[in-house]
Amino acid sequence: MQAVVLAAGKGTRLRPLTDDKPKGMVEVAGKPILTHCLEQVVDLGADELIVVVGYEKEQIIEHYGDDFQDVPITYTHQREQKGLAHALLTVEEHVDGDFMLILGDNIFRANLSDVVNRQREQRADAAFLVEEVPWEKASRYGVCDTNKYGEITDVIEKPEEPPSNLVMTGFYTFTPAIFHACHLVQPSARDEYEISEAIDLLIQSGRTIDAIRLDGWRADIGYPEDRDAAEERIREEDDLETPAA
Repeated sequence: MQAVVLAAGKGTRLRPLTDDKPKGMVEVAGKPILTHCLEQVVDLGADELIVVVGYEKEQIIEHYGDDFQDVPITYTHQREQKGLAHALLTVEEHVDGDFMLILGDNIFRANLSDVVNRQREQRADAAFLVEEVPWEKASRYGVCDTNKYGEITDVIEKPEEPPSNLVMTGFYTFTPAIFHACHLVQPSARDEYEISEAIDLLIQSGRTIDAIRLDGWRADIGYPEDRDAAEERIREEDDLETPAA
């Protein structure tokens, strides 16, 4: 299965860490965020990496080159940061089947394999890793509503009145049907092409999307304090796994 990694962002909220580098090259626990992402999808069996670059793209391309852990990398260029659906369309010609999608500013220590396995079972047209957040924070995310079977019935981007506290994380699997939906997306109030709208179009067309609840943790590296918290958590876990002398 191919893996698409979205790493075109400027990371303006991460300044000053991103004054001279793209967001994906900010280090957490001794290595770039993007390396954490690539390690995850390679461990999940990715046989090709498609990395969407933009801001300071040369740094990413020079750092990783043509492959990562012997898995070939193809780069595509998002010239303007106009939303995740817009970024996803840059890879359309390179994708030839079901694929993983990971946001290049998220670090996971979680059950991503459950999402991939669900896609491989061909029981769903897409599967997302989702997590419950405090109700007061749900309006910051793409919020999911589900039925009794665990299928996603609605996705709303940053709603004022969330229908649930179940939100999308930064890991998904899709069939190529997502590209047709992305072509139909109209700019949002933020003048971005939102992936949540593309997902909603899939649902309206009768596609089945399964919600897989997060078991573990993830860190969305949006601010310097997020980087610091993720770094501390990783180091604590590594210390626990290191046998005493």
